[in-house]
Amino acid sequence: MDSLTPAHEHNRRAWDALVRQRQKFTTPAPDEDFSNPLARLDCDGWMGPDIAGKRVLCLASGGGRQSALFAAAGAVVTVVDISPEMLALDRQVAAERGYHVRAVEASMDDLAALGPGEFDIVSHPVSTCYVPDVARVYREVARVTAAGGLYISQHKQPVSMQAGIRPTAGGYELVEPYYRGGPLPDVAGSPHRESGTLEFLHRWEELLGGLCRSGFVLEDVSEPMHATPEAEPGTFRHRARWAPPYIRLKARRRGGAVGGENPAAVPRLWTP
Repeated sequence: MDSLTPAHEHNRRAWDALVRQRQKFTTPAPDEDFSNPLARLDCDGWMGPDIAGKRVLCLASGGGRQSALFAAAGAVVTVVDISPEMLALDRQVAAERGYHVRAVEASMDDLAALGPGEFDIVSHPVSTCYVPDVARVYREVARVTAAGGLYISQHKQPVSMQAGIRPTAGGYELVEPYYRGGPLPDVAGSPHRESGTLEFLHRWEELLGGLCRSGFVLEDVSEPMHATPEAEPGTFRHRARWAPPYIRLKARRRGGAVGGENPAAVPRLWTP
């Protein structure tokens, strides 16, 4: 892996430490998830009924969870993560369960180790918040996704990154500006952020517009429901009533190279 920026190096060390602390996102998939791995991976049904033989990239999703479940569903799996400790969990789970998984140590915004059009599906759980420029991630994903391939990604919503972690009489206040530069300040005890990491707020223009400008057509959007009316104030599920934590995007790779697609090959969402 090429030399990392200070932010990338910081987050690599932070996630290595979170693995050693057995943080909630660093534990391998439990046995019950393997009874129907595709249903566990694809709650919206965006990947279709069968992904056997599909070339899948699990992007920035080390930890022995996604890679193992995709392999159990019959996919040809590559997992990329910046943290060697996270990738060690992928190799461990694959060895224990008898799966073949290719593990590549790289940042999500520098996929030089992967070839053009190499994947039919890119699955990208919440992680773009750890890089300052989401457009770079999208361009790299566009390069390695085959024409017509799927890119399914999940992101932290901007308002969730802005809102405080403690409720007030009127709900949860916005404590961070929407237009800002640099990483967010660290927040201890936050139920929606990972302490010790550097996180960046990405605006809707960057998350949605940047995706379309990188060579994808946005096909569907979902907001995973985490709010519950009876949740205790200050908990993750209570805060989700005011500030939805995540957005999930289904995008299709257009034909041709980024910035030079063949217009006849580009699906149209409307006709003027």
